[in-house]
Amino acid sequence: MAAPRKYPDELRERAIRFAVELVQGPEKLSVNAACKRVGEQLGIVPDSLRNWVQQARIDAGAAPGLTTDERARLAELERENRELRRANAILKSASGFLRGRARPAIPALIDYIDQHRQEFGVEPICCALTEAGAKIAPSTYYAARTRAPSARAVGDEQLKAEIDRVHAANLGVYGARKIWRALNREGVPVARCRVERLMRELGLAGVVRGKVKRTTVPADVAARPGDLVDRIFSAPAPNRLWVADLTYVATWSGFVYVAFVMDVFSRRIVGWRASTSLRTDLALDALEQGLWTRARDARDVSGLVHHSDRGVQYLAIRYTERLDAAGALRSVGSKGDSYDAAAESLIGLYKTELIRRRGPWQGLDDVELATLEYVDWFNHRRLHGACGDIPPVEYEDNHYRSIVGLTEDSPAEPSLH
Repeated sequence: MAAPRKYPDELRERAIRFAVELVQGPEKLSVNAACKRVGEQLGIVPDSLRNWVQQARIDAGAAPGLTTDERARLAELERENRELRRANAILKSASGFLRGRARPAIPALIDYIDQHRQEFGVEPICCALTEAGAKIAPSTYYAARTRAPSARAVGDEQLKAEIDRVHAANLGVYGARKIWRALNREGVPVARCRVERLMRELGLAGVVRGKVKRTTVPADVAARPGDLVDRIFSAPAPNRLWVADLTYVATWSGFVYVAFVMDVFSRRIVGWRASTSLRTDLALDALEQGLWTRARDARDVSGLVHHSDRGVQYLAIRYTERLDAAGALRSVGSKGDSYDAAAESLIGLYKTELIRRRGPWQGLDDVELATLEYVDWFNHRRLHGACGDIPPVEYEDNHYRSIVGLTEDSPAEPSLH
């Protein structure tokens, strides 16, 4: 319900009429004088009356400006725009469980509302979800918050404790099938599908035969910088945005890990390093080569944004201290960004154009030598679509040449060939 107006409409109309008559009458008072006299007689603030008179002149077409109807329509449009932006923000934040074809379960909707009610409000969230096909009423949410837990929810919590106990007692190697068997042997009747569901909620899994290679080990959340890139992988000039990533190559003597640092502007690989371990030195050496390459060419890297994934190699103290010393800003991809487009595109090209075509590989030495040749070719001779089908080094040279206004050709950096 709207708040009551301070002055009745009838009083406003009379005050405006009296003030206009004093201005247009024999006394020919000014608008300020007329509004002051009428305001004192009717108990109205003169400034308010002056605004009413001015708006009345606009409505009558005697003065320029937005009429009352136009102001009301503009306010309505602004309100609709705010509601649309809020609805879009709600749907964007809920896209994780709205992508499936099936309607999300009520508990999932309740949990989502709990997480975002302070930001958007319960009623707007329910309205947006209902229009998106996930129907839920505010009364359903409030009822779910006040009712006692269901028998199934209570049973799930009890079973989670049993599952966690069995999993820990068996060295953390049991999967859903064996935990299901163990619980039933102990006299705890439970369905296998229920064990699978509760293990997913607990984040438990059995051991997998064979090796699962992880090149990205997330670091502690408290030490993680923000995402300054937001998946916009473009830059107006060199040394504005670098992306870093690493991958692995299977060889006869074990895995070889390769780290890359690339300038997003030209897609040039400014630094790389191959190693048989995933220690911080792997990523740090690639960064050092990139900084050395730019320093050799007398290029300033201060203010550079260095973007990487959430791996501990890129968030290690030595790595971050080196970035700080170079005057670079740290950026880390947000959770859920499975692929940082620019870096993963480079990794895909590296695997497709070199590793898969020329394998199998014996060990670190031949991978390192082949990568050296590949990076030289990639930077100096490979035609890159993001650079207008010219090599990255030539693309950078053209950029610097355009800045200084030179027309003659300048020699490119020396190549290995």
